[in-house]
Amino acid sequence: MHIIDRRLNPKSKSLGNRQRFLRRAKADIKDAVQEALKKRKIADVEGSERVRVRAKTVKEPSFVFGRDEGQRDFVIPGIKQYLVGDVIPKPPSGAGGGGQKGSADGEGEDDFVFTLTKDEFLDMFFEDLALPNLVKTQLKNLKATTPARAGFRTDGPPAQLSYTRTMRNSLARRIALRRPKTEEMKALEAKIAEAEAKGDEETAAALRLELKRIETRRRAISYIDPIDLRYRRFEQIPKPTTQAVMFCLMDASASMTEALKDLAKRFFMLLYVFLSRHYEDVDIVFIRHTTTAHEVDEETFFRGSQTGGTVVSTALVEMLQIVQDRYSPEDWNIYAAQASDGHNFIDDMSQTLSLLDQEIIGLCQYFAYIEVDERDIDQERFQSPLWSGYRLLEERHKQFAMRRVTSPAEIYPVFHDLFAKSSSSERAGAKAAGS
Repeated sequence: MHIIDRRLNPKSKSLGNRQRFLRRAKADIKDAVQEALKKRKIADVEGSERVRVRAKTVKEPSFVFGRDEGQRDFVIPGIKQYLVGDVIPKPPSGAGGGGQKGSADGEGEDDFVFTLTKDEFLDMFFEDLALPNLVKTQLKNLKATTPARAGFRTDGPPAQLSYTRTMRNSLARRIALRRPKTEEMKALEAKIAEAEAKGDEETAAALRLELKRIETRRRAISYIDPIDLRYRRFEQIPKPTTQAVMFCLMDASASMTEALKDLAKRFFMLLYVFLSRHYEDVDIVFIRHTTTAHEVDEETFFRGSQTGGTVVSTALVEMLQIVQDRYSPEDWNIYAAQASDGHNFIDDMSQTLSLLDQEIIGLCQYFAYIEVDERDIDQERFQSPLWSGYRLLEERHKQFAMRRVTSPAEIYPVFHDLFAKSSSSERAGAKAAGS
């Protein structure tokens, strides 16, 4: 007997069962997600993902009768060698039915293919990054919005009162109810004065009654009624014209192993998620450099076989040229992220620091430098050429951040400064005071 809870949640999905399945198959799903991260493009990080889990993981729990307890009666037809009261021996282990056999052709049961939703995939993606839950929610749900006019409503704060629409409603109501006009009352008063001057009291009395009736009707139909009030209504809508470009700069020398490139890719994915949640259009530019730099596609960026020495300034020059040709700072929000193991020719350091300090950082909303290393070393005692030079830039520019990571769980600190705006402002103020 199999017992399966198929009660539906309000959205017509068996949400409870789905969550239990995710918990039961978490190990297999997590391994599948890790493989997907290696093959998935950065711009596809927010999509759903089809993952394959082992068939035994999806087995449903079942209730069975205990073999050694209870009393059971069997009717076994067609066996002449046993008589009533005989005890049938138990078959040897593995000799009977049960279990699954592979076919003679070597085929077996297929693995189970399961599709993770966008949010489920992001949860798995963020799990290794050690993000606080609040930041996880912000990264998945935060959208940049702007208030936009959305008609009128009948109540609201006084500051949102629309005088034009209110007076239009008042005028329409007064016309519809035929509220007496001031000119009509003045004309009637003139006729009363004329009749009194002629001594025609009967006509004057009739006119006075009419004037009284008109005044009563005028007071009954107010000039502005509460039903005339209209307040401006606003709705928060996504910003329609904001756009950003993310420059991914990576050292492609022989010292950048596949593990280091995987760390860099995780960082670039996280940065892309952040930008795509804030901007409607996000472009990604991949720049790969050794002693020379070139703009490449994502596959070449992470999987290219070209190696060589390291001259960082070539990547910065290439970035400046692309900004000049395609991404005007007046129209684009520019972000840049550099991943490297910290090596650079000593002769190139002065030009690298000069380009960053005088030209590139001023163009960027945010520039992040990630130094990737598989070794857990003392950062204070061992400083690479890039790390030593970039520390001077971090002290002068608040939009420049640098971190060193040795595992996926250490990637998030780079984004801490990006989200903790208050602490960033305080740090920038302290630096200004110290200088």
